Amino acid sequence: MQPAVYILANRKHGTLYVGVTSKLAARVFQHRNNEVEGFTSKYGVHRLVWAETHDTMETAITREKQIKKWNRAWKVQLIEQENPEWDDLYNRLNG
Repeated sequence: MQPAVYILANRKHGTLYVGVTSKLAARVFQHRNNEVEGFTSKYGVHRLVWAETHDTMETAITREKQIKKWNRAWKVQLIEQENPEWDDLYNRLNG
């Protein structure tokens, strides 16, 4: 188990989704295959553009709640600090 906060997007500068999980690769796989009903499947938000690991689920949830309250510009800045091209980071998770 590795708690993580993550941001998905449907395209560069597109729709954003902030989530938290204990198994990042498995959770993103679920989003990508529309196994998660709701926002991400409705809007095609499947590209992993940012992730941050945490030592505990408690700190990950606190961080997720913090980021969800941010305005869009701050979220975009967070993504672009580490991933300026908004590349899909999913394939880097297991390799």
